[in-house]
Amino acid sequence: MTEILAPAGNGDCAKAAINAGADAVYLGLDKFSARSSAENFDSDKLAYICRYAHLFGTKVYAALNTVVKDSEIEDFIKTALNAWNTGCDALILQDIFLGKFLKQNFPDICLHLSTQAGTCNVYGAELAKKYGFDRVILARETKLSDIAEISKIIETEAFVQGALCTCFSGQCYMSSFIGGNSGNRGKCKQPCRKKYSIDRVGFEEEAYRLSLSDLCVDRRINEYLASGVKSFKIEGRMRRPEYVSASVSYYKKLLKGNSVNNEFSDLKRTFNRGNYTSGLAFGQDKSFISSAVQGHIGEYAGIIKVDSSKYILRTDKKLSAGDGFKILRGGVETGGAVLSGEVKGGYVLSSQSRLKNGDKAFITTDRALNEKLLSKKRLLNLNIEARFFAGQLPELNVNGKLFYGDKPLESAATRPLSQDDVIRCFEKVDGFPYRPVINVETDGVFMPVSELNGLRRKAYSEYFAGNSTNVQYSFSLVIPEAVIKRNEKTAVISTDLTGLKADIGILKPQDYSLDFKIAESDFKGEKYLYIPPYLSNEGIKLIKNIIGSFDGIYCEAYYGIELANQLKTKLFAGTGFNLTNRLSLSLCEADYKCLSKELTIKEADALSDTKVFYLCEGDIKLMDLIYCPFEKKCKSCDRRELYHLTDENGRKFPLRRYKTEDCAFEVYNCATLLPVSVSAGKLSDFTAGGNCGAVTRGHTINGIY
Repeated sequence: MTEILAPAGNGDCAKAAINAGADAVYLGLDKFSARSSAENFDSDKLAYICRYAHLFGTKVYAALNTVVKDSEIEDFIKTALNAWNTGCDALILQDIFLGKFLKQNFPDICLHLSTQAGTCNVYGAELAKKYGFDRVILARETKLSDIAEISKIIETEAFVQGALCTCFSGQCYMSSFIGGNSGNRGKCKQPCRKKYSIDRVGFEEEAYRLSLSDLCVDRRINEYLASGVKSFKIEGRMRRPEYVSASVSYYKKLLKGNSVNNEFSDLKRTFNRGNYTSGLAFGQDKSFISSAVQGHIGEYAGIIKVDSSKYILRTDKKLSAGDGFKILRGGVETGGAVLSGEVKGGYVLSSQSRLKNGDKAFITTDRALNEKLLSKKRLLNLNIEARFFAGQLPELNVNGKLFYGDKPLESAATRPLSQDDVIRCFEKVDGFPYRPVINVETDGVFMPVSELNGLRRKAYSEYFAGNSTNVQYSFSLVIPEAVIKRNEKTAVISTDLTGLKADIGILKPQDYSLDFKIAESDFKGEKYLYIPPYLSNEGIKLIKNIIGSFDGIYCEAYYGIELANQLKTKLFAGTGFNLTNRLSLSLCEADYKCLSKELTIKEADALSDTKVFYLCEGDIKLMDLIYCPFEKKCKSCDRRELYHLTDENGRKFPLRRYKTEDCAFEVYNCATLLPVSVSAGKLSDFTAGGNCGAVTRGHTINGIY
């Protein structure tokens, strides 16, 4: 059975999703949420929304999808168990090892592996299943052919609507290193939505070079269906209830095969960045990057005509006073406007910007539409059989559940309780989403109004509360003791191991299809092949062809565990594993392990061991872009290996191209990491070259919170 899964940044959004017919909602808690700026849910709010949703058969998934520090492990486990005990239908986790721990100790918990875990091939799927996960939320970059193979292994969830991250999920450190706000901790400040220039012909002007259009797979959702996807996810825990309602309504109708022209218009008006892309599952399209407009562009409404100092919007659309607009000139945002009146053949707009003839107006706030979307109400039919007989307890049968009063009834001396009295009482639903149908049997008893009201409140509240039940787990945790042993080895990532002096050399190719001739290198230490965080099943074939020349693989993503197992080779778990606590470190099956580059030296020391490394020198990789920032114009490409992104403050970020079966890119920090000495060992990251000469201590002193 397919599922429309809607975002719930707060209670209003959750209700909007449920009222629009969502099959499930996902939400964040007040801790460990990757959207910490959303309103999110404390224990009481979570309990309420679980009960509300379950009245209509809507599932609730709680996202605990941040990395977890050593000092937070106990709190994390307690929070996860509380969410499950409260009635959540599944928990969404980023840390696959914490999921493994939960499943081993609390086997009934249903776990979904977050998109932050980067599942993009069959090896990641097989690992998730082995660790006890029930579903993987696919990386947004996963190819359609790979989705079909993954769906044969484990249940899959795919994004169909909403914002796209420019970086491969779980691997973005840009907000963290340039501003101290970690996306892996739910505090991303979206530097990808800022303006940049690139030192390449045609890209020198500042624009939103990394800002992606919103995703809308539209009718291509049927291709997801054919590939075995079970859950269709709408992104947007930071968006408004009307967006949630419009998105759910659109995809519900689409899956039924109905016309969605009106719903698509509603969707564009509630939020639309860049006029939509179908996403990378189907290959990079022309609208993938929204370089001219960063925010909500809305729906095209018409052309502006300046007439006697009035701005007249010529349009055939029905609009109303107070509607808001974004104005574009030459495809670039130039201001905003509000509808202030009507004239023959159009509407009058007021704007603080100076508008010109020919400017295009896009409606971004449709007040009438928002009211319509939020007016949807979903009510539960309650069939109530009420029995009031002398000598017996008052009895209510509410949809098959029995409720009783506190004491037997007596025959009425004067005015008996009538059927109408009971019906009027139970038609008051006390704020619950009920539509009661009441049938009353009585032999003429007396019952005070206060007791009748009390019985109604008891029945309605207990019926509401009785719809969220899970196995109730208690909590006991033993965390492995810190080892604190010195790692005497050094490891270096480089594009060429020739002449390198280190215990472990990690070769990072620019093109994985080339013959590396690694056997001819004079490097005498252990040799590992660098594996990027995203690799399709086709790309893995390239790795299999060359892995025999290496002692093992260094991989930036969880799928490397299963890949190494099947290749029967060693594994060096890279910084992309985001290892931040002892529990995850102890459960990570790797020969060598590198700690998260967001940890401080002090935090790293507490996790050190003879097989543990810490990034201590070199260029810092901030992003992996699994697309072409040059709009995939391959015929005119200059095919350079290195470019530079320059932000509005003049900071230059190296942009390095590499190739597996397709081109991909890496963004490096504008400052090089100063060498540091730590007891946990040394790991030098790849040096892209061409940085601006600045240096940084990174997170070695000041960590993330």
